[in-house]
Amino acid sequence: MHELDDITGLIVDSAVRIHRELGPGLLESVYELVMERELVVRGLPVERQKPICFSYDGLVFENAFRVDLLVDERVVVEIKSVERLAPVHGKQLLTYLRLMNVPVGLLINFGGITLKEGLRRIANGLSPSASPRLRVNQPGR
Repeated sequence: MHELDDITGLIVDSAVRIHRELGPGLLESVYELVMERELVVRGLPVERQKPICFSYDGLVFENAFRVDLLVDERVVVEIKSVERLAPVHGKQLLTYLRLMNVPVGLLINFGGITLKEGLRRIANGLSPSASPRLRVNQPGR
């Protein structure tokens, strides 16, 4: 089993490589498929378009939403291909993490000129990562 920081590091490294090679502006579905393949090649178990079910106040929501990628059953990866991330994107990912009881998620926007401004790590009740290079959602950034 991989350490959580190792998994997120591999995901970020894969995203940077893909963005460098393919560039910005392709459809999200293309980046999603390429990311899945890249992560599988790197030895990580990946579920693509994973349906999520949850219940609230006696109501059951079957296949209420789908996450783009679920890596090692512990990291949700949401892929965007937009000019700029909106605050709602991060909130949506945090809600997914809470409903699924998953510790961490990565929001990756392939739509920008560089990947740096389009990368957010969102934690669900975790202490900050020991690795400063992975702490992309720090205040002030």
